[in-house]
Amino acid sequence: MKIAVNTRLLIKGKLEGIGWFTYETLKRITTQHPEHQFFFIFDREFDKEFVFSDNVTPIVLTPPTRHPFLWILWFEYRIPKLLKKIGADIFVSTDGYISLRTNIPQIDVIHDINFVHNPQQLPRLTSWYYNKYFVKFAKKATHIGTVSEFSKNDICNTYGIEKDKITVCYNGSNEKYKPIQESEKLEIRNKYSNGKKYFVFVGALSPRKNVDGLLHSFEIFKEKYDCDINLVIVGGSLHKTEAIENVYSQMKHKDSVIFTGRLENDELCKVMAASECLTYIPHFEGFGIPLLEAMYAETAIISGNSTSLPEVVGEAALLCSSTDYEKVAENMHLICTNDELRKSLIEKGKLQREKFSWQQTAERLWNCIEDAIK
Repeated sequence: MKIAVNTRLLIKGKLEGIGWFTYETLKRITTQHPEHQFFFIFDREFDKEFVFSDNVTPIVLTPPTRHPFLWILWFEYRIPKLLKKIGADIFVSTDGYISLRTNIPQIDVIHDINFVHNPQQLPRLTSWYYNKYFVKFAKKATHIGTVSEFSKNDICNTYGIEKDKITVCYNGSNEKYKPIQESEKLEIRNKYSNGKKYFVFVGALSPRKNVDGLLHSFEIFKEKYDCDINLVIVGGSLHKTEAIENVYSQMKHKDSVIFTGRLENDELCKVMAASECLTYIPHFEGFGIPLLEAMYAETAIISGNSTSLPEVVGEAALLCSSTDYEKVAENMHLICTNDELRKSLIEKGKLQREKFSWQQTAERLWNCIEDAIK
C-alpha cells in the first residue's frame, strides 16, 4: 500500500502539540509496518531524523505553507497532483488539513475546533480559512481522528458528523519525561529561577492558553500569601500576545515571573520535573499534552476544569475555572503549603498516566488507515 502523509509540521526544533502527535505516531507506524510504502510530504527542506525507516520516501512540495492562500494552493492544487503522480492509495493528514480535490480515501486528524467557538483569538485570514474549510474537510474525510472524547463530541455536534466516523486517538507523553534527583532540581532552579522553587507553564503564548489569566492569578497569590516562589513560563509567542504584555507590565511582582522562550525537549523535561507544580488553565484545549508530561515527570498539577481537561487529568489535579483567578491563587497556596496534598496528586497522576501512550495512539491511527481502504 502506498500511504501519502502530510508531514509539513515536522520542523526540527519547532515541534508543538500537533507536531509531536505527527512525530510520535508516524515513527511507530512506519517502523512497525515495513510492508507498506510511505511518502512523507514536506513543504520545505527537512531534517533526516524525520525519515524514520527505509520504507519512507521524503518529498519536498513547495511553496512553504505560511499563509492561508498558500494553504489553498498546497492542499487544493499541489497535493492532488502529487497524489496522482505517486499513485497513492490513501492520504493521511495529522494537522486537520486535507484536499477537497482528490477522491482517494483520506484520514483527517482534527485535534480541536477552538476556532469555531473563539474566532477572535486568531488572525482574521486564518480564522476565515479554518471556519470555511474545516467543516468541508470533516465532511470530505473518509475517517476522522481526534485526541479526546470532548473533541469528538464537539466535532460531531458542531459539524453534524456521525460518531462512528470519528476515532479518539489520545495523545501520549515523550518517554524523556521522568522524575529527577534533588541535586538536578537545584541546578535547574539556579539556572532558570534564581535558585527559588517555581510553578511552571508550558505552551505556546496564544490567547487560548490564558497566560494573561495565569499572570493575574499569580499576582493575587503573591499579594495574599507569603510564599517565596516564582512562575516560569516556557513557550514562544504565537499570535495576539497583547493581553499577556499588558498584564505583565502592570504586575507588582513581575520580578518573580521568568519567560524562558522555547526550550529544547531535553531541557524542558528537566524544567517540568524540577517544578513544584504545572499551572495550566487554558480557556480551551483539545487534549493538553503538558498535563500528561507533568504526570510522567511526577509533578503536581493545577488545571482548568473545562473542555477536555477533566478528561485528561481525572483526579490527578486541582481543578478550577480558567477565569476564577482567586481560586487559582488559592490552589497555588495549597500546593506551596500542603506537601501531603501535592504528593497525593503526584500519586494519582501515576495511575492516570497509564491510560495514555503514544503506542496506543499509533495503533488507533493505524486502525483508521486500514479501515479506510477496506
